[in-house]
Amino acid sequence: MTVLLWILAALALPFVLFAAWLAKVFLKEFFSGNAEAAIAAEEAATTATEKAAASAALGLLPAERQNTGSAGPLTPETAAALAGVQSGDWRPAADLMAAVGRDWERRSLLTFRLADKAADDDAWLLAWETARPEDPDAAVVRARSSVILAWRVRGGKRAQYTTHEQFEGFHRTLLEAREEIARAAALNPDDPTPYIAEIWLALGLGYPNARMDTLWTEITARAPHHYEAHFSALQYWCAKWRGSERLATEFAARAAAAAPTGSLLTALPLIAHFEHDDSDDTAADNTPEMVARVEAALKDAAAADPAHPRLPELRHLLAYYLHLQGRDEAAVEYFRLIDGHVDALPWRYRNNKAEYFCQVRDTAVREAGRTAS
Repeated sequence: MTVLLWILAALALPFVLFAAWLAKVFLKEFFSGNAEAAIAAEEAATTATEKAAASAALGLLPAERQNTGSAGPLTPETAAALAGVQSGDWRPAADLMAAVGRDWERRSLLTFRLADKAADDDAWLLAWETARPEDPDAAVVRARSSVILAWRVRGGKRAQYTTHEQFEGFHRTLLEAREEIARAAALNPDDPTPYIAEIWLALGLGYPNARMDTLWTEITARAPHHYEAHFSALQYWCAKWRGSERLATEFAARAAAAAPTGSLLTALPLIAHFEHDDSDDTAADNTPEMVARVEAALKDAAAADPAHPRLPELRHLLAYYLHLQGRDEAAVEYFRLIDGHVDALPWRYRNNKAEYFCQVRDTAVREAGRTAS
């Protein structure tokens, strides 16, 4: 028996030695890989810290101090109106809407901001409607608020992750909003704002292209180069909604070519590119066509009224694409102009838009510093 055990042990010894060698190799690779990963993580953290420090030296703000609710600073009047409705007082908002008058760009943006507040709590809007039941300003805020509420009911997830109940509530609220849009349009026939709100019904309810064309005719008859109208319509024509990359690109190119300098509609070709670019590198952002688009947008931004309410949105796009094109010194100048506010493309689609904004900005600052030195 003892002899048999010695024979079995001798036979097993090579396998034991081989297993030990394998274990040694595995542990070496495991810990070596972990060490390399740890070193890489440490280097990335150091680089990020250095980048953030370079931005801070220029007076640029960290992610936690970025305003995620707007693309640029609010005017004092708008801030006062929003503060008023937040506390339940609708009168400053009503006064500002009346003062804006036929400035359709400012009117549509102010309407959206007030409607967004009403979608949270509409007690102040109900008080306004009670005091002035035929006020077209209150009516258009109500219509826009219903559209916003509908999209909140749907949620921001893709269709396959949206419940049947969410879709039912979404469509029901959109159909109610359609009646409110029609009322707002009837109370102020010259105003394009109700029709602009209806574009988001076109997306949600699936208007056929011909019906969208009819709606678009109503809008352009009132405001042919309206920024928000064009931005919203471009979303409809994108492949993710009711169009395609070709239709979106063609729509954007036509609008930009027909618009006067300073209208900011040169943003549209950049947005159409952004919406359909799923590449992993910057080659598509550096074609002669894209460089020409950025150049046109730079001229457009320079010619625009500095008080144009949508100018910050174009500046965000310019900062981003100038960086992707390696023109970091120019990018940093635009990052300086927009710093502190991040609710704009291309950051808006990220879960943490402030962090993404700062990541791109800090990289541009560092690259610009290297170029200068």
